[in-house]
Amino acid sequence: MKNKITIKSMLSDIMGNNSNAAKILFEQGLMCMGCPIAMQETLEQGCKAHGMSKKEIDALIKKLNK
Repeated sequence: MKNKITIKSMLSDIMGNNSNAAKILFEQGLMCMGCPIAMQETLEQGCKAHGMSKKEIDALIKKLNK
């Protein structure tokens, strides 16, 4: 069973466990695959660093968990 993605999930885990994650993150303006910092950040940290609102982050989490 796939692990549920939360705001506290590590970006490295998200990208490692979800083959569509990189595409979804790119669509939201998060270029995590090429960022060395992303491997040590939570989804929340990465999103906030890119100025995303709570509503945008919640929508992204929902999309990643589909």
